[in-house]
Amino acid sequence: MKMTELFLAELDREASRSRRALEHVPFAPLVQMVATMPSWIGLIVNQDELDVAPKDGPQHKPAPMNTSAELIKGLDTAVADAKVALTATTDAHLMTPWRLLAGGQIVMEAPRYVMLRDTINHLAHHRGQMTVYLRLMGATVPALYGPSADDQRFM
Repeated sequence: MKMTELFLAELDREASRSRRALEHVPFAPLVQMVATMPSWIGLIVNQDELDVAPKDGPQHKPAPMNTSAELIKGLDTAVADAKVALTATTDAHLMTPWRLLAGGQIVMEAPRYVMLRDTINHLAHHRGQMTVYLRLMGATVPALYGPSADDQRFM
């Protein structure tokens, strides 16, 4: 099995879990990040580096997402873009280096497949934070990797 097939399957599993969590959240920067984080996959595949704090300021400011429907649409778009990037790449390309910069300085450099894996784990981490906030606010916490106190589905 090719690495891209493994990442595509993992992306589908995580997107489904993120969708369930996003359906329950109030709106804040964290939820928009969870919704759009799969778009980072395309950046890792298609660019050699990303500067998260360029010296001349941010080059892209995403439009705010103010409803659950906008968050879900953002997630769906990000996942679709990630799938296109993964489908079009090769295992050999995923072995090449990728760099994360901040203010022009290298923060991290690793093979793309490592950065992809870290990105998917990073998504799971922030989605977990989001579910803690749901619990603290008394909102429903969906089943993600198994049942929650509010949702007994085992998925």
